[in-house]
Amino acid sequence: MRALVVEDDAALREQLVGGLSAAGFVVDSAGDGMEAEYYGLEFPYDVAVIDLGLPRRDGMAVIRRLRARGSRYPILILTARDNWQDKVAGLDAGADDYLVKPFEMAELIARLRALIRRTAGWADSVIACPPLRLDTRERRAYIDDTELDLTAYEYQVLEYLILHAGEVVSKTELTEHLYPDDASRDSNVLEVFIRRLRQKLDPDERLNPIETLRGRGYRLALRRA
Repeated sequence: MRALVVEDDAALREQLVGGLSAAGFVVDSAGDGMEAEYYGLEFPYDVAVIDLGLPRRDGMAVIRRLRARGSRYPILILTARDNWQDKVAGLDAGADDYLVKPFEMAELIARLRALIRRTAGWADSVIACPPLRLDTRERRAYIDDTELDLTAYEYQVLEYLILHAGEVVSKTELTEHLYPDDASRDSNVLEVFIRRLRQKLDPDERLNPIETLRGRGYRLALRRA
């Protein structure tokens, strides 16, 4: 999953980027409102974390501009302002959640994962397209009751596909959401990961869980529970 972190405090921004990266997110970061707006409009995100007290353009204005320009990914406000008026104003501006500093990284990550799931139409941390089941909190995948031995990147690809089960996901979309911008984006590497996933999900070739639609991308063909 790809996240945007907007925080003007450099030390905290570094902490956020490190914590989210360790949790499996691909993270872009910005230190002021103008930079945040550029990133937020130019790149595809699954979620954003935005501080309110930003230089050059405050976080509330950034959120309003992102929503006015059609950005629909969930936004969590992270700020030291803890009065209810600011919370209401932030939610009215288009934010989806609100977390007050100081905070625990584990809570922030749990909130972001919940926002991503709910945006995709999933309510629980365990999501299933039988016989496939993902525990998004533990980052584990199962076929029936057998846990799959997945690399971190294989899990990320599978998680993105199951969150968009039934939808066609292009190679470009997958790489944009799973690779940082400065990474090498070799489509052949993605094809290798998809092939490995198919082998692990369906060793007997009975399910055909991941379809390839030539010229369009991939689709998880299993039905939601």
